[in-house]
Amino acid sequence: MGMSWKKSSEARPVGVIGIGSFGAAIANLLAEKNEVMVYARDQGVVDAINERHMVKGRKLAERIMATSDPEILCEACDIMFPMIPSAAFREVMVQFAPFLHPYHMLIHGTKGLSLNLAAGKTLENMAEIKREHICTMSEVILQETVVERIGCLAGPNLAKELLEDQPGATVVASRYDEVIREGQRLLRSDNFQVYGNSDIVGVELSGVLKNIIAIAAGALSGMGLGDNAKGLLVSRGMVEMIHLGNAMGGETKSFLGLAGIGDLVTTCNSTLSRNYTLGYRLAKGESLDDIVANMEEVAEGINTVKLIKLYLESTDTRAPITENLYKVLFEGFKVETALQYLMKYPIYTDINFL
Repeated sequence: MGMSWKKSSEARPVGVIGIGSFGAAIANLLAEKNEVMVYARDQGVVDAINERHMVKGRKLAERIMATSDPEILCEACDIMFPMIPSAAFREVMVQFAPFLHPYHMLIHGTKGLSLNLAAGKTLENMAEIKREHICTMSEVILQETVVERIGCLAGPNLAKELLEDQPGATVVASRYDEVIREGQRLLRSDNFQVYGNSDIVGVELSGVLKNIIAIAAGALSGMGLGDNAKGLLVSRGMVEMIHLGNAMGGETKSFLGLAGIGDLVTTCNSTLSRNYTLGYRLAKGESLDDIVANMEEVAEGINTVKLIKLYLESTDTRAPITENLYKVLFEGFKVETALQYLMKYPIYTDINFL
């Protein structure tokens, strides 16, 4: 079935790799203008999409077909959108690598980080975690495949609202103008605006680091604190994001855009956000293990906090919100105690990065 597209002149389908809530939302947006082919590991999921146009109770457009074979997807599609959690991202790219060619274009939508350790090394036996040990997803694609034309999709893209076709926007970031143009051509619609940015790592880090602040914002709400506290957290969170993001290779302007402050404001006030919900439930006294066990999809912020904490220690960088959140998540620290620490933290200049 894959080869017929190769030879024919008809339009190629657009690929979506992974069909969680965000993958489903993007697949539906893409299907407004194109045939779409999605990859899912699970044959049951594939059959449900092909036979009933449904995935986990979500309706998918009729033009979306599915396969569980990476080779078929890579043969059929020139442009693909990987939408898989960071924990599985590298493994899936390794699976796809034999079928990917330099002509392929990959635009991912994953707001997480991946560890890049030498064989036999684990987090536990690493003395130091430096920047080169931490990869954004575009860096994973570069390491594991021959694809060069890589983009990233980021911004306040709550899947539920996208699935309801509510107005919204996204950023497509890439070093290549042609990737940005393709992303805009494929995704832009009356209800959905697409901005371009050439600083892909800054845009990726925006989406990654804001999840830390979103957990903290949820915790503030869970404690019943007011809007003044939320405003304080979001603005100090912004400073921390930029401080960390600059250290890790992102440009300040990216953090001040839609993928940074836009996504931060959205996620820090939304019960639709998994990271916010996680923080909220933590503050209500639930344990991390219990919360994770009954969340339908992973909250990327948990892994991000873990990796950034190790990075901070290895590089002698300070990030008070992240450091205190780590204690709450992994060291049994009370949310109230963490908040008191933050309120006493000795920084009195408002902004020092512009």
